[in-house]
Amino acid sequence: MSQATKILRPDAPGLAEAAALLRAGRLVAFPTETVYGLGADARNGQAVAGIYAAKGRPSFNPLIVHLADPEEARRYVRWNDAAEILASAFWPGPLTLVLPLRAGHGLSSLVTAGLDSLALRVPEHENARRLLKAFDGPLAAPSANPSGRISATSAAHVLTGLDGKIAAILDDGPCTVGLESTIIGLTGSRPSLLRAGGLPPEALEAALGAAPDVVSGAEIIAPGQLQSHYAPAAAVRLDAQVARKGEALLGFGHMDCTLNLSPGGDLTEAAANLFEYLHRLDALQKPIAVAPIPDHGLGRAINDRLRRAAAPR
Repeated sequence: MSQATKILRPDAPGLAEAAALLRAGRLVAFPTETVYGLGADARNGQAVAGIYAAKGRPSFNPLIVHLADPEEARRYVRWNDAAEILASAFWPGPLTLVLPLRAGHGLSSLVTAGLDSLALRVPEHENARRLLKAFDGPLAAPSANPSGRISATSAAHVLTGLDGKIAAILDDGPCTVGLESTIIGLTGSRPSLLRAGGLPPEALEAALGAAPDVVSGAEIIAPGQLQSHYAPAAAVRLDAQVARKGEALLGFGHMDCTLNLSPGGDLTEAAANLFEYLHRLDALQKPIAVAPIPDHGLGRAINDRLRRAAAPR
């Protein structure tokens, strides 16, 4: 029989216990500014395999490695000029870079799902970075939820999906950004947008001097590219102006609805509320209708998550 998952406080004893569990090959969920991540020692193949088992995650879907400091990235990947520009501008923060693996990297091949590239991020969240420094190594950490389901933006969300399957949760309240990181591929001749996320595309374009290419296709080369993903148990209908009979309506802007992502039409507020409100509506056990969201800035990432939530399963 599995043991109940322990809840740890984000103080010195809690961080020390979380780091000790990770060093012992156990799984610990921890907060970042984007969503809660499910951490394991990225160098320990058995620990990383535990992530896939706990989440029910397909083994062809790679993981993001979280680091305490940007300089650590050079140990694992072949750095380039675009990486330097983006890391200088946005690390620590909600940006993941995918770069070619360096020989002798020392990471489990399960982290990359057998690919010759690696996804890396330096989170901005204070206690995530304190945990990474206490652990003193790379943590593989996808979102802390069952694979394909709504991402976790609070410890309660993690516990609902993974209680008894992981050792502990470092509880530091709700995530501030509320959307997974933006992922940029830097393995080709030009930067490519692999996943829209918590960093608006306009900011990337300003830093790079040109918009990154947008990648579409069936090949899974980064996390978050599965067609059906971030999904509640209930059916999801997009671009709804009103709810049909029996539906719950997730609104945006001034409108009558069950829950409103942002009555004032603020995309940052909507992004922070998205997964929490999907969790709440899913608990009503009704089909979910979603109002239109403007497709610019963080709206592009919100719409990406909603399209995947509504995709056939």
